Amino acid sequence: MTTSEAAKRLRGWFAGRLPEDWFEDAPEIVLDREEVSVIGRLPVPAAAEGVSDAERAGVIAGHVERFRDETRDRRIGIAREAEQRFGHKVSWGVECGGEREMFTTLSVPVMTRLRQPERRVLDTLVEAGVARSRSDALAWCVRLVGKNTDEWLAELRSALQHVERARAAGPQA
Repeated sequence: MTTSEAAKRLRGWFAGRLPEDWFEDAPEIVLDREEVSVIGRLPVPAAAEGVSDAERAGVIAGHVERFRDETRDRRIGIAREAEQRFGHKVSWGVECGGEREMFTTLSVPVMTRLRQPERRVLDTLVEAGVARSRSDALAWCVRLVGKNTDEWLAELRSALQHVERARAAGPQA
């Protein structure tokens, strides 16, 4: 099964399994080798309208926490079902008022070989206090690249989907 087919099956399963009143629309489902992230959009509470920015942030933060607390047991149950069915850990998050908060995520070790110039970049980030360790520095670099190249990465992911479709349509071994 291709990655895009797996993502479609996951989206379909979560669409059928999640309570309809949890999110404003279908949640965003993000899949990689180890983890499925389910990110739903919560409506902005009426109490957040017409107040100061600080009060609005507080109302939204409280709303997110309430959702997290009230849905915890059901989210855990659904995650266990999905993990058993699809073989991936499930992480949860929400978006509300333009802010995204992940409740749970995996931190997965990734091995890499770096030459001295690349190691010096990481060491500089550590020495400058940007990161606590080489591992943190590497994660910081990956986040920075992702943030600054979102459009390019989206095009690359789209191209990979076309490749997967072409492979699926080709002769079967």
